[in-house]
Amino acid sequence: MNDESAHRLERIEAHVTHLEHQVEQLNGVLIEQGRLVEQLKRQAQRQSATLEAIEMDRIKATNPKPPHYQ
Repeated sequence: MNDESAHRLERIEAHVTHLEHQVEQLNGVLIEQGRLVEQLKRQAQRQSATLEAIEMDRIKATNPKPPHYQ
């Protein structure tokens, strides 16, 4: 193998190593974002359930019972 080929191979190996490192970093970011999305989904579901309960209580409070229920 001549010097030019060896140099090119070294450069390719360095680039591959760099790309592998970037993929690992991006994978870490993706995993963290997935966790955050799941956390936000659970929070939104809790808030939705709370708002539904508040709305039902408001509806019940504004609708008087019929006379035969009193």
